[in-house]
Amino acid sequence: MNYVKANEVLPQELIEEIQRYVQGKTLYIPKPKDAYEKWGGRSGAKAFMKERNLSIKSEFKAGISIDELMEKYHLSVETIKKIVYTK
Repeated sequence: MNYVKANEVLPQELIEEIQRYVQGKTLYIPKPKDAYEKWGGRSGAKAFMKERNLSIKSEFKAGISIDELMEKYHLSVETIKKIVYTK
């Protein structure tokens, strides 16, 4: 998060109106709800995990054991079970 001086981006009238409520404090202005990105959307983490999980499911269906999948993907037994036993 970057800090921006209000007097550099807001009109003076708006600054004066805001000062009626808050003075000398840091004020956070959130993005509009429709501007939020979902988790992993920007970094590609979500797509990577989806592809990885599909590979794990496929290998499990092909007969690879949970222990082998744990070693190959460096995941816990609980995580592998969650992946292979969910729809």
